[in-house]
Amino acid sequence: MTETPGEITPQQNTPQAPVFETKVGMWSRGSGDTSGYGRIQRQLSMPGRTEGPFGEPFDTIVARARQLVPALTGGLVLFDRGELTIFVPREHLRETVKAFRDDAHLRFEICVSVSGVHYPQQTGAELHVVYHLLSITHNRRVRLEVTAPDDDPHVPSVVATYPMADWHERETWDMFGILFYGHPSLTRILMPDDWVGHPQRKDYPLGGIDIQYKGATVPAPDHRRTYN
Repeated sequence: MTETPGEITPQQNTPQAPVFETKVGMWSRGSGDTSGYGRIQRQLSMPGRTEGPFGEPFDTIVARARQLVPALTGGLVLFDRGELTIFVPREHLRETVKAFRDDAHLRFEICVSVSGVHYPQQTGAELHVVYHLLSITHNRRVRLEVTAPDDDPHVPSVVATYPMADWHERETWDMFGILFYGHPSLTRILMPDDWVGHPQRKDYPLGGIDIQYKGATVPAPDHRRTYN
């Protein structure tokens, strides 16, 4: 591969952030415009650099994590606006969080939050679970991210390592339908127990009813115009 001026050739073995979708135009689909914005093409992908150096302490965190958990070597790492995200294979999640908590060079004692994300365009990895870890000892933060396919939405629970993640995992199950196996009591926490579906998934219907005013009607969200 040759380089053009001002362009850096990426390393062959460095994973790149997945591109979810390519969108054309700036506003709605189907309607033309005379501004020239209709010719814009945008790739939807996770922001950030995948190649180091990222600066300290981030390079040290990545190197130490890969030393403790060899399965992370060669995996995707994203660095964006001073925040580090390390992607973890779900079968190595428990091993990874235990190392991040117990190793003296990492010592991320607190899991601040567990949240879900739904990327329906990312075939085979539609569901993401994001773990925000905090080190009080070293005053650092790091983000771990795990993916699972829509047809197998299972991720190991980290409650045994971070007990404070108990209700976070329940909320992620409730809103996104991600099953945390090994969780002591994986039940709904926001919606009623007999609720059907998971409301924060992108394919969940918006619902609603048409609202009629004097001289006008506001359609329900499911009936309104969609934008790209």
